[in-house]
Amino acid sequence: MSSAFPQIHLVRHGETAWSLSGQHTGRTDMPLTAAGEAAARGVADRLKGLPFSAVWSSPSQRAYNTSVLAGFGAQSIKMDDLQEWDYGAYEGRTTREILAERPGWNVFRDGCPQGETAADVGARADRIIDRLREANADTLIFSSAHFLRVLTARWLDLPPQDGALFVLDTASISVLGYEHDLGEPVVRKWNGK
Repeated sequence: MSSAFPQIHLVRHGETAWSLSGQHTGRTDMPLTAAGEAAARGVADRLKGLPFSAVWSSPSQRAYNTSVLAGFGAQSIKMDDLQEWDYGAYEGRTTREILAERPGWNVFRDGCPQGETAADVGARADRIIDRLREANADTLIFSSAHFLRVLTARWLDLPPQDGALFVLDTASISVLGYEHDLGEPVVRKWNGK
């Protein structure tokens, strides 16, 4: 997947107990499960030989430890803007539980009480994109699903709410880049295992 333009590799962290159970995990610092650690080590083989000018990680242990187990710990710089969505009052709850109390709720449209809205997450994603475009170099990012989905929407100049259109599995690798020139941002690969 060679490109004349910079490519941004996005890695969702490995499995945690809450990603397995479907509980919203924003700022709770969950460790990886044994399966999550094994999957994170597997990311190393899938990224082998790719040169990155920078490696950035969410400060959460699930994202940072995924970067370490994938072999990028020495390069990985923690950035607060890469944190997962702050789910506020919905932290630790499943979508099913939330829908029982609030029918029709959607995190991308409705946000979370005492937490972030899609616009809040989008503002953080925009700051990351500004840094990526300024660097204009191949970059590797380790973070969480909802944040990476909003980052992708904003990369494509879509509203943050359109992050709802993208789904990410744990320990997946996706690639953002360009098509014909730097004015044509695209998704080059999505949710690769």
